[in-house]
Amino acid sequence: MPPGALHHRVTAALSNWRLDDAEELLADVGTDSPYVAPAPRDGGADRPTDLGRAWADTLRAELLVRRLRQAGFTLVGDPVEPPSGAAVEPALDLHAGVAELIDGAGASEDGDPRASSAALAIALVRSAKAAFDATADELQRAAGLARHARIELLSRRTDAAMDEAVEAASLLGPAMPPSALLVQTLTDLAGVLADLELMPLALDYQRRAHETAVAAAAVPGALRPEDGDPALLVARAASSLGELCAEFGEALLDDGVPDAAEPHFAEARTLAEQALTLLPPESAEAVVAAQVVHGWALVGLGEHAAAAGPLRAAVHATTAGDRAVHAAALLALGRALRRQGNGRDADEQLAQALATATEHGLPRLRRAALRELCTLHAELDDAGRALPYLQAYLADELDRVDERRTRWVELFGRRKSLLETERAAGQLRRQAYEDPLTHLPNRRYAEATLDGLLGSGTTPALAVVDVDRFKEVNDAVGHAGGDDVLRRVAEILVAGCRDTDEVCRWAGDEFVVLLPDTTAEQAERALERCRRAVAETDWAALGLPVPVTISVGIASATRGDDRRTLFAAADGVLYDAKRTGRDRVVRLSAVTQTRAAGSPPDTLPGPAATDRSPRDDTAAARSPRETAAAPAVPAVPVPPPADPTAVSSGFAALLVEPADPPLGLGSPGEPALAPVPPAAAPPVEPAVPPAAPAPGTPGEPDVIWGTGRSTEQVLALVREARRQFPDRPAVVVRAPAETLVALAAEHDACTTVDAASMAAAVGPLPEPAGRIGVLCGVGGDLAVAAEAAFAARVTGTAVVRVDDVGGSRFRAGLPGDALPQDVDCLVVIAGLDASLPGLVGVLTDVPIVAVPTSTGQPGSFGGFGALLTVLTSAAPGVVVSNIDNGHAAGVFAARVARRTRR
Repeated sequence: MPPGALHHRVTAALSNWRLDDAEELLADVGTDSPYVAPAPRDGGADRPTDLGRAWADTLRAELLVRRLRQAGFTLVGDPVEPPSGAAVEPALDLHAGVAELIDGAGASEDGDPRASSAALAIALVRSAKAAFDATADELQRAAGLARHARIELLSRRTDAAMDEAVEAASLLGPAMPPSALLVQTLTDLAGVLADLELMPLALDYQRRAHETAVAAAAVPGALRPEDGDPALLVARAASSLGELCAEFGEALLDDGVPDAAEPHFAEARTLAEQALTLLPPESAEAVVAAQVVHGWALVGLGEHAAAAGPLRAAVHATTAGDRAVHAAALLALGRALRRQGNGRDADEQLAQALATATEHGLPRLRRAALRELCTLHAELDDAGRALPYLQAYLADELDRVDERRTRWVELFGRRKSLLETERAAGQLRRQAYEDPLTHLPNRRYAEATLDGLLGSGTTPALAVVDVDRFKEVNDAVGHAGGDDVLRRVAEILVAGCRDTDEVCRWAGDEFVVLLPDTTAEQAERALERCRRAVAETDWAALGLPVPVTISVGIASATRGDDRRTLFAAADGVLYDAKRTGRDRVVRLSAVTQTRAAGSPPDTLPGPAATDRSPRDDTAAARSPRETAAAPAVPAVPVPPPADPTAVSSGFAALLVEPADPPLGLGSPGEPALAPVPPAAAPPVEPAVPPAAPAPGTPGEPDVIWGTGRSTEQVLALVREARRQFPDRPAVVVRAPAETLVALAAEHDACTTVDAASMAAAVGPLPEPAGRIGVLCGVGGDLAVAAEAAFAARVTGTAVVRVDDVGGSRFRAGLPGDALPQDVDCLVVIAGLDASLPGLVGVLTDVPIVAVPTSTGQPGSFGGFGALLTVLTSAAPGVVVSNIDNGHAAGVFAARVARRTRR
């Protein structure tokens, strides 16, 4: 087991109702009860699907069902015969039977062993079905279903048998390779369909079984040595097909259409002769079965005298053999004798056929024998003997009327088509959403899942994983070895993530991991485990001379993000990981989408940063072996805070020469922000021109607006700007996500992407000088704040962000850490709270750039309400940008900061 020599011997014993022989054969197979938990395997691993035990349980269940039939009960404990009087036994108590099985044999002295047998049979059937359902081998599953359909028929559970047959048929696709098991499964299914009175369908499946046997015998290697002689397999299939053809021909004769019956008898005769030609003399049982089919066909063709002799020999040969063949031989001989006019001998043979078919549960032969006996005695004008046979025949046919037969045929076809359609749809879904190499979900699935997560209002984290230097891997071990590396990396990623996370193959050597309801920090810890696991794997086993490593970029979604925005953010920091040495995990913080502590710097290879605040810390999270080799960036001390009363505070540092009058003298009571200059004589020399930028300082970035431009247009403008000014970055602002991804792909390590502001800088960033602060409220103001912060950073200054600021925080009293310290200029976003710049202006002497936004109250008239509020503010030291222009405000603030620190 699975089906082999022992299986066939047990099957033969069961078919002939030699139940003691079958039990003896099954004694050595294993008798574990399904009510006893199996012993755990080594390491506590899940038990694999055990088809051997499933087949053993199936045969043991059939043995118990046949014993129950002998006792007059079905599988579910109901009496076989309908209740008709007080002498009929009640149904078996299955609950008591289950209790006896659980408590052990002999637990109850007054218990009924038949109840425990029925309970055990049900449990064995369920256990076997579960094992067959769990296997990926569709042929084994179909074979088990066909055998279970036979068990259901033995139990008089016709509907259950139909369900099993339909599912088995749906699994037996035409593309299955020929094998002995396929032949046997098709034969079993044909027998079930014939018992269900679906003879045309039975013929179709038995004809396919014969064709499969012929193909298996002709194809080298299709049959195993234990399958036996190929000629014997073909001969048995031919005999089974001939038997069904002869039986169908007899049914047509009974229906009064002899012309339609004749071709079936002729085919049965041809098939039987082919089988007799193929069978070796030592296969006595198969030879007798073929002779019975041949005799049955001769009777149908009217050659009664030629059929009688061989049929008598077959009856004699099968007296102690196969009971189904013996009953068929008796029936065919009795039919030949009746048609020859030998009523007495015919009555004897037909009565024996009826008794044998009834005793051994052969319903089709039983009905045929009843009909022949009724016809025989009607022809003999013996109504007294014909009537009982007629009554028995009609009682047997009550549940087999033509209407129900037609309904079953239609039901069979519909359910088979439905199952096949569902299975095909499932395969199409797998093909559409599964990567064939790694068997992970593919990009299409990842995009759909991410859209669903973002659309449901959750805040997932997205990790983009790239195998470092994968081209070198392919060069070292070939494309087949590269495929093995990708499969191994996929396994490591799956093992390192939660069951709720989705690991998908994006494209090539790139994977994505979707982490629902996860912060960037949590995702970083999970992916760091995966990175270490990849780095510590023994890649030498795959023939690689150096270890394989991965780089990971992580971003966490914020409110309003779509799939493209989130992917652009994660992909942008993946490029940071690549250009800062690979084999590392980089993340963006969840709220502001700026690189958090422990992530690589935003700057490209070029001048090192000289001024970083704790909130702008960008130290990379490196692997242990790279930590020592990482170059140290010398710390540059931050200049001490300037004296608020000094001449250089506020805007004074921007003045090349003192203005006349100085700032702050708009009214007599307003203090001056700079000393009042003395009266000066008319100049005798030309005015000194403004100081030039310090030598070596690159100019400000070229700005390219992405609004209204295609990705190709933006890429072309960036190339031209980089060609003309290679020493300064080209800044793209308000670009869609696909444009940012295209920029990062084209310029790779030279690109700094900020997904929150939808902006990117291509080229070396200037050395930061000075520091600004960006203050904003909540909601739509965050996008404008991110744009201002990014513009200042690429213009050449450090940036501190303070979000979720409202006027109510200041009216209640200024907290100690509410405003960033040691900044040279403040950018205040005025949207939902347009009074915020004025409130901040009276609390600090730092210059302020106010940015009105269009995200205020419904009556804000597209930002004009906020603009008017800021313009009419009486707070000193506040300048106003145009509506929603965070970029201009950031550049202006950066200029103030850089000139202040010069």
